[in-house]
Amino acid sequence: MKAIWNNTVLAESDDTIVIENNHYFPAESIKSEYFKESSSHTTCPWKGVASYYSLEVDGQINSDAAWYYPEVSELAKGIKGRVAFWKGVEVVE
Repeated sequence: MKAIWNNTVLAESDDTIVIENNHYFPAESIKSEYFKESSSHTTCPWKGVASYYSLEVDGQINSDAAWYYPEVSELAKGIKGRVAFWKGVEVVE
C-alpha cells in the first residue's frame, strides 16, 4: 500500500492494518522528511488519544493529515506504532 499526497509517496508498506476503513502504516514506513508534529489531539472512545502530523510537500501544507496513537488502549494495541491518513491523502495498492 502507498499513501500519496501532492504527487508524493509519503508511506509505503505491505504491512498495513485496516481499522474503520483506514490503513495504518508502520511508523518506520513513513518518509519522515514530509511529516511535522502538530499540537492537535483528539480522543477516540476505544483507541485512546490521537496525535497528529501535518504534511509538507513542495511548500504545500496539509494540516493534521496524518494521525497516530502514542499510547493505545488494550483494544487497539494492534495499531501502536502506526500512522493513518486522511484529508486528501490517497491510499492505494
